[in-house]
Amino acid sequence: MQSICKMRPLLFASISSAATGLSPRRISAVAVPTPLVHGVQSLSRRVPASIRRKPSCPALSSRVSACHHFEGQGTMMDVPLPSSGEIHVICGPMFAGKTTALLRRLQAESSSGRNVAIIKSEKDNRYGLDSIVTHDGLRMPCWALPDLSTFRAMLGIEAYDKVDVIGIDEAQFFEDLRDFCCKAADHDGKTIIVAGLDGDYRRCSFGSVLDIIPLADSVTKLTARCELCGKQAFFTLRKTAEQQTELIGGADVYMPVCRHHYVSGQVVIEAARLVLESQKTHTDPFIQASPYTI
Repeated sequence: MQSICKMRPLLFASISSAATGLSPRRISAVAVPTPLVHGVQSLSRRVPASIRRKPSCPALSSRVSACHHFEGQGTMMDVPLPSSGEIHVICGPMFAGKTTALLRRLQAESSSGRNVAIIKSEKDNRYGLDSIVTHDGLRMPCWALPDLSTFRAMLGIEAYDKVDVIGIDEAQFFEDLRDFCCKAADHDGKTIIVAGLDGDYRRCSFGSVLDIIPLADSVTKLTARCELCGKQAFFTLRKTAEQQTELIGGADVYMPVCRHHYVSGQVVIEAARLVLESQKTHTDPFIQASPYTI
């Protein structure tokens, strides 16, 4: 009986070779045993959809496809896997139209039948917390959050799963921007559109916007018009003497400038700051010596 059981694979190979004209060795090299195919199918049913993502590596993708061959079909049949998401970045100085470009893109996505959600930082309360408003008055409702990691829980798991596109405005204020974009695009299949400042008033990196550029499918760098000469403005000049990085404000605090007026403007602002500091240290000697307050 044992010898007969051992001969079964050879008998099967011989019969198959007679029917197809191929050698037994050739058949054993290309045929996929039925238990292996069933094992792959049953495993794919048990693994959550969030894990069964399309591999980004072509070599790995071909190996996954090979696991889904069906014996005796003559052609390769792949089990469809969920598609990955996208990341698009819109950056530039203040008054460059970043929020306008973001909202127009989101409106286009919504018009094409995709479900859209918009997030902004709760730090930006210039026009209220329930809406994103551009400088020219365009408005859309949004979620104002302290950080992006809370968005899925705030929206609800079922509602989050139905969202196709997520817009993020004033992205420089979110410290967890990179982690959120990685998970939402790479694992959840979302299209992420990010709008934010790439630099602060000192022309240094602002927040995590620059950190997601290596992850992005596209990067759009917008420019404004220099408030002093009308040329293209690549930088944001702060008009006031405050030195903290995060200072919420509009045209009363910031203005877009070209390179020439940024450099000259920084010189003027630094000179004014030194004058103000000197005035604070050199006060009226009579007031310092007087025991009375006026």
